[in-house]
Amino acid sequence: MEKPLRSFLFAPASDLRKVDKALSLDADAVILDLEDAVAVSEKVRARSLVLDVLGRTSREGIYVRVNGVNTRWIVGDLMAVVGGRPAGIMLPKAEDAEEVRRVDWLIGQLEREYGLPTGEMELIPLVETARGVMNAYEVATSCPRVKRLAFGAVDYTLDICTSLTGQGTEIFYARSHLVVASRAAGIEGPIDTVYPNIKDEEGLAEECRLVRSLGFAGKLVIHPAQLGPVNEIFSPTPREIDYAAKVAQAFAQAEAEGIAAVQLEGKFIDYPVAAWARRTLAIARALGLAGEKGSGEQRV
Repeated sequence: MEKPLRSFLFAPASDLRKVDKALSLDADAVILDLEDAVAVSEKVRARSLVLDVLGRTSREGIYVRVNGVNTRWIVGDLMAVVGGRPAGIMLPKAEDAEEVRRVDWLIGQLEREYGLPTGEMELIPLVETARGVMNAYEVATSCPRVKRLAFGAVDYTLDICTSLTGQGTEIFYARSHLVVASRAAGIEGPIDTVYPNIKDEEGLAEECRLVRSLGFAGKLVIHPAQLGPVNEIFSPTPREIDYAAKVAQAFAQAEAEGIAAVQLEGKFIDYPVAAWARRTLAIARALGLAGEKGSGEQRV
């Protein structure tokens, strides 16, 4: 299993100080932002800054958020940055499969133009509107580059004529729909929206626990202080890892004896639970949280 991407830290592409700071932090991925974080007057200049950053760093997991398909900057953004070979492109305001396929086609043409491996670059549709939510499955299955969706709640709540609250009831449906659409499409769990209150660590942690329980795989981040809670909560806990190892071992032994169900610590263990245990251990190993001693014999 590849290392899961839990935290995606935004950095305005026009501010090299913030970009360099972001690249030095413990974010699983850094998104150089050409869209909302860059003033209209700076958008063209910011492209060259992105290309410079991509050319001088060996850090993995650098993505670029370009401007939307229906803006005048999209073609220039892609022509400028694809040759720098970022890990992927984030496409804002993704609303239907055809829009995503047009961007996929253009990236493919540029990959061939620059002599890059075709299809290697990831494309992350950022779903931020009611139309995007309703078309989430079609967007998720639009092309092989799409490995995960991301959710933008600020624009989404604006689109549905409400406002973002701390309770999250206004975005519960959208979140759940993106999780179901992602799994139906066979891609990774989606990446949740940013948490705008950067000084409320307790609120951030509570929201991370909520969306992880819904099936999200990670979170968009707008401040370095948010990285710790996000990375921690979207990782298996020591208790989860320990229990998963016990489940995997107990079920492997039972299955070897021709038994398809077993009790462990008063709980019923069958194939779905064993699958959860295997997945949890695989994630833990990918994150370096479970070594050979703790999980070697439990690999099933």
